[in-house]
Amino acid sequence: MPTVMVCHNVKDTKHWLASPVRKQVLEPVGVTNIRTFTDPQTPNRVGLVMEVADMQKLMAFMQTKAAADAMASDGVLPETMMILVQS
Repeated sequence: MPTVMVCHNVKDTKHWLASPVRKQVLEPVGVTNIRTFTDPQTPNRVGLVMEVADMQKLMAFMQTKAAADAMASDGVLPETMMILVQS
């Protein structure tokens, strides 16, 4: 199961950290062990590290309205998103 790192900017870091939405939408597509990170130099830059059972399923989900709605709810700025897969 690959480990994936996702970095992006958010509108409000405290809101993003407190939100249960990412877990609610990612776990059903096979994402587990979600850990959150913040950039001490750039307060609105955040990241996730997670285990992904099926990358194709996750990437397909990321193109859905449900994913867009979840990101909007969490204040994610999708144009800043970078996804890295453990190699």
